[in-house]
Amino acid sequence: MFFKQLRGKGDNFSYILGDETARDAAVVDTSFNSNEIIQILKDGRYQLKYILCTHGHPDHVAGNMTLRSALGGLVLAHSSSRIRTDIKVDDGNLLEVGKINVRVLSTPGHTPDSICFLINEKLLLTGDTLFVGECGRTDLSGGNSESMYNSLFNVILRLNNEIEVYPGHDYGPQPFSTIGAERKTNYTLQPRSEAEFVEFMKSP
Repeated sequence: MFFKQLRGKGDNFSYILGDETARDAAVVDTSFNSNEIIQILKDGRYQLKYILCTHGHPDHVAGNMTLRSALGGLVLAHSSSRIRTDIKVDDGNLLEVGKINVRVLSTPGHTPDSICFLINEKLLLTGDTLFVGECGRTDLSGGNSESMYNSLFNVILRLNNEIEVYPGHDYGPQPFSTIGAERKTNYTLQPRSEAEFVEFMKSP
């Protein structure tokens, strides 16, 4: 599998994954990296199948239409998303990019439409739900700390420790991590009740 993490303008990450035999590809969170993404896909002779969106905030979807116009590809987001899409998905939906399996995990909290993408049960692209050493904020429009608690503790932390975590922003000491490492070191994931977590999220 071809997999690449891109960080261009600002601290947003974009991701490219591709089946190196079928030459099918998908992009997760185009952000401000569309020109570099287009060049990489063209150089690799990949056919863009999907443009996947972890959530609808502008800094994550800024390049969607540029990429779609240049290379095609279907824009995909959660069923509650208000962005322009071709496909709506919900928790548990499965996608195929060549022989690469992509499972959708609904993880609201940062936004109602937040989702993560689990790639081949090995890589987790978390958008703004979980960062290296942090979690997403819940004080923006549509944010909800109770939902974030469920997404972190009852969805993400139930995954295998070996799964690699690739976030939507470069906020941590390194650009990616693992579920196990975050479980041990991420202060936002320390054991708390839901009520305690809600109070914790109110602090600066």
